[in-house]
Amino acid sequence: MAGALEGIRVLEFSQIIAGPYACQNLAEMGAEVIKVEPPDGEPWRQFSQFYPGEAKYFQSLNKAKQSLAIALQETEAQEFIHRLVPTCDVVLVNYRPDVAEKLRIDYPTLSAIKKDLIYADNTALGRRGPSGHRPGYDIVVQAMSGMMAGEGKVGDGGEPKLMSSTAVADYGTGLALAWGVTAALFHRERTGEGQMIEATLLQTAMAFQGASIFDLPLADEQSGVYVNRELVKELRARNASYQETLDARGGTIAKILGGVANIYYRPYQTKDGAVVVGALSASLYAKVRSALNTDFLGLADPELGTADAAWMERAQSEVAKIEDYVRSKTTANWVEIFDVEGVPGGPVNFPEDMLTDPQVIANDMLVELDHELTGPQTQVGPIIKMSGTPLETAASPRLGRDNDLYARLAGFSEEEILSLREKGVIL
Repeated sequence: MAGALEGIRVLEFSQIIAGPYACQNLAEMGAEVIKVEPPDGEPWRQFSQFYPGEAKYFQSLNKAKQSLAIALQETEAQEFIHRLVPTCDVVLVNYRPDVAEKLRIDYPTLSAIKKDLIYADNTALGRRGPSGHRPGYDIVVQAMSGMMAGEGKVGDGGEPKLMSSTAVADYGTGLALAWGVTAALFHRERTGEGQMIEATLLQTAMAFQGASIFDLPLADEQSGVYVNRELVKELRARNASYQETLDARGGTIAKILGGVANIYYRPYQTKDGAVVVGALSASLYAKVRSALNTDFLGLADPELGTADAAWMERAQSEVAKIEDYVRSKTTANWVEIFDVEGVPGGPVNFPEDMLTDPQVIANDMLVELDHELTGPQTQVGPIIKMSGTPLETAASPRLGRDNDLYARLAGFSEEEILSLREKGVIL
C-alpha cells in the first residue's frame, strides 16, 4: 500500500535536527524528499563521522530521503533549483534568517515560480523583533524561552545546566513543521492555494511550557503555591545571582514536586536500579499508597496549601522512610507490585536497552535497515502507525546519490550535467 503522502515531492534545505526530522517524518509517510546539501555535506554528516561522510546523528535524521549535493552559493546552482521547484509541492527551509534570500530560495522568489507552493520556514527565534537576525540552536532557545531555568538544574558553580538528554525544542519543532505541511497540503487539496508556514524553536519551547508561562492573576496571586514573580523581579533589580534567584523563585508546589513530599510522580532507587511511578488522580494516589505500604498523603494532603515548616519537616521524614522501603526490593519486584495494584509505573531504562526491550519489539517500534555504504543497522521506526496508508522507511542516502536524477528532472542534458559537475556546482 502507498503512504499517505505518496506523490508529494518535498525539497528540503535544512541541517542539524528540526528541519531534517520534519522531512524524515514526511518521507516515512510516503513523500519523495530531496535532501539538499553542500558538496561536502551538511554539518551533521561531518560531526563525529564513523565512516567518510557518514555519522550516526545524520543517519538517524535523514532516513528515506534522496540526496542532492549542490553548491547553492553559485548562480548556476540557484538556477538549477528554480528549474526544479515547479516539479515540487513543498519547500522546507531551516537556515539562518538571512540565508534563504541570499541563496534565492526565499518564499517570495519561489512562490513566484510556483503559485501553489507550500513553503515551510523555520528559524530559531522568528524573523522579526530585536533578535530576528540571530541564529540559534536548541541550547540557546532552552535558555531564552525559560525552559532551562524552569528545569532548575545547576552546576557546581551555581550556573544553569543544559537539558542534555535530547534537543527537545528541535525535535518538537520538527513535528510541528511536519504537522503544518500536512495541514497545508490538505488545504491546497480543497482550495488549490499554497501558503507559507512559519515555525520557530522559541515558539515550540514556549508551547511546551504553556502552564508555566500562562499569566492568570487569580491563581498567580497565591504566591505561596505558584512562582513568586514579583520577588524574582526584585532580586534581578538588585543583581542577585542566578542561583539566589532560582532558589527564591519556586513556591511550595514547585519545591514539593522536586521531592520534598512527592511520592506519587517521581523516580525511586531500587535494590538493583530504579523505577518510576506516575499518578495524577485521587484514585491513583490511593493505589500508590497501597503499593508503597504507607498512609502518608503527601501531595494529596488537604493541608498542602497551608503547609508550614513543621509540615515540611514531617513530610521529608516520611518520604525518606518510603525511599528506604523502595530500596529494599528489586526493580522487577516493584514492577510486579505496580501491576498488581494498578499503579502507572515502570523501570528506568537506558536508551540502548530499547534495542532488546520486549515491549518495543512486540509493538514493532524498531526497523532493520541496510545502508549502501555502512551496512546493516537497527533504528527507531516511524513515529506513528497508519492501517490504511502504512509508513515505511529506508536508510539515509549517501551524499549526492541522486544528483543526476534531479538534474534530468530539472531538464538538464547529459552534457550540461557533466559541465555542472566539472564546475563544482554539483557533486
